[in-house]
Amino acid sequence: MFDRGNLFDPDCPTRLILDRIGDKWTVLAVLLLSNGPLRFTELRDGIGRVAPKVLTQTLRRLERDGLVTREVFAEVPPRVVYTLTPMGESLITPIRAISDWAEEHVPAISAAQNSYDLDNA
Repeated sequence: MFDRGNLFDPDCPTRLILDRIGDKWTVLAVLLLSNGPLRFTELRDGIGRVAPKVLTQTLRRLERDGLVTREVFAEVPPRVVYTLTPMGESLITPIRAISDWAEEHVPAISAAQNSYDLDNA
């Protein structure tokens, strides 16, 4: 339907996709779901410090984008399970690479921030 985007074009839909996959809640949800399907409370507890409303919005956007499926089981109380789609699974490798880079460079970045703050106080 679309040709390959040009993320330097302000009107390109690629920017919306980058915004979505660059969101910290999306990154954390995809990483948790990379281990298999999870219920909402498992996602919330695994991510930590995320408001239920924010997690719900994130999961709905991921579902709308075709990255996550939501399955509701007719039980009392209803059970809802979230699973990565094949397209969502294709995000695991790049997200892991970025998260690994971030974890590896925390000390250097913290040192740079402290140095900058001292120099610019």
